[in-house]
Amino acid sequence: MNSNVLEVTNLNKKYPSFELKDVSFSLKQGEIMGFVGRNGAGKTTTIKSMFNIVHPDSGTVLFNGVPFLDHELENKQKLSILLGGIDYYPKTKLKTLSKVTKRFYKDWDETKYALLLKRFSLDENKRVQELSAGMKVKYSLAIALSHHANVLVLDEPTSGLDPISRDELLEIFEKLVDEEKVSILFSTHITSDLEKCADTITYIQQGKIIASKGLKDFKNDYLFIKGEESDTFTKIKDKAISYHSRHNDIEALFKKEDYPSNDTYTPYVPDIDTIMVYLERKNANEEPSI
Repeated sequence: MNSNVLEVTNLNKKYPSFELKDVSFSLKQGEIMGFVGRNGAGKTTTIKSMFNIVHPDSGTVLFNGVPFLDHELENKQKLSILLGGIDYYPKTKLKTLSKVTKRFYKDWDETKYALLLKRFSLDENKRVQELSAGMKVKYSLAIALSHHANVLVLDEPTSGLDPISRDELLEIFEKLVDEEKVSILFSTHITSDLEKCADTITYIQQGKIIASKGLKDFKNDYLFIKGEESDTFTKIKDKAISYHSRHNDIEALFKKEDYPSNDTYTPYVPDIDTIMVYLERKNANEEPSI
């Protein structure tokens, strides 16, 4: 039985100055996928194209095993997308927003909504302007789960939150996956959050997917070295994806299979942040522009 809740195949979208090129990946039931890439790499365009917020030029998206566009209204009942910041009318009370929102969902569960408000410590009588950034995200999650969405698509949900609030939300995401088998596509620049909660990583670069695999497998594809510059490094630097030197110190990222064994450096598996930084350097030893 196919356990994929989302299957994206050869998705293309062309703009005058940017293009998505044959984007393909899949999201399993009960999985958290980190969707990463630098600003402008195509993360938000991919999400919008997947769900027909913008019209893709070509490609297919299967949602729970059926073509998304063929059953768009029905599929959107089981989907919740949070793009960027959470914007509501600031002076509106939560109970007013909920009263309007629930009319759009045929499977709205009032009992579950009440339980979620209690679980997230949300007061329906509060106005939006009285909520912290973290509470706004929790309210959006309460809305999504109250209409039994089984796929959450979150674009920078923890941006601007303090570390304690971010950690609290990550725990909520993990419980949703474990207890309710919700699947989460999680786009973020805060890669330390993904180190804590992601099962898989999908990396997009200049509109193309360059990797989509388990978190550990993604990281284990690379080796990183740092230390004093030496004759050894002069001999092996051409094998590096990219490197950085300052004074007499060097740092370099290698594909695991390309790393030349030597007695000078002890390589280790890098974190996502390090991989991103060195993959995005255009040329070996490129210095950042000022």
